[in-house]
Amino acid sequence: MGKGNIEQEEQSNEEENIEQKGQTLKDMSSIRDKIFVYTIRDWKEYLGESFLIIFSVLLALFFTEYISKLHEREHTRNLLKNIVVELNHNKKAIQEMHSYNLSVLSKIDSVLINKELQAELISNDEFHLNIIAPEGILYRSFDKEAWTVAINNNIMSKIDIESVTILTRLYEQQDEILKVEDEAARIIFDRYSRDPKQVHQTLILIRDIYHGWAVDRVPGLLHIIDNAISKIQSEELK
Repeated sequence: MGKGNIEQEEQSNEEENIEQKGQTLKDMSSIRDKIFVYTIRDWKEYLGESFLIIFSVLLALFFTEYISKLHEREHTRNLLKNIVVELNHNKKAIQEMHSYNLSVLSKIDSVLINKELQAELISNDEFHLNIIAPEGILYRSFDKEAWTVAINNNIMSKIDIESVTILTRLYEQQDEILKVEDEAARIIFDRYSRDPKQVHQTLILIRDIYHGWAVDRVPGLLHIIDNAISKIQSEELK
């Protein structure tokens, strides 16, 4: 390469450097001449944003509580529906038991006036229960699972006091009727019931037990069941 070419190239590089420096100075000047705008926010804007945040939180809490109450109300309705189903089942069982118990009382009355039947009732030191109660003493049993589940789910705090009183009394009366088995068994298993001379008194006692613990209670209990079902169904509509 000749000397002339080297000088020409050096001159060209120098001019390029000068041009780049000039452009850099222009850019710096342009940046310096720009106006930067900063938004100044007053306390009202901050307060408005704070209220908006608080409102959003409260609204979320409101909807959460509302949805929770809807779920709780639906759960209560399901508990009450299960109780109604249980009460209808028990009502049918009570009616069937009542008819059977009336037939037992009729058989007892027949044995009381028939010496031959009395001899069959107590023979060989055995009490032949089938003479007066061919299906046993307790013909039917009653359910209370739905009521127990409802109590465990605090149903008493979710319905009015009148409904609580009716249901509590109803299930207590059901349990009372079932005691006829224990009370009659207490007489039958007593050694005096195996004495043929005591057969008349034994039958009277058994008859009184059927009346006192079961038969005479049924009309009132059926009335309570109807009231309870009606009351629960009105609760479900609220």
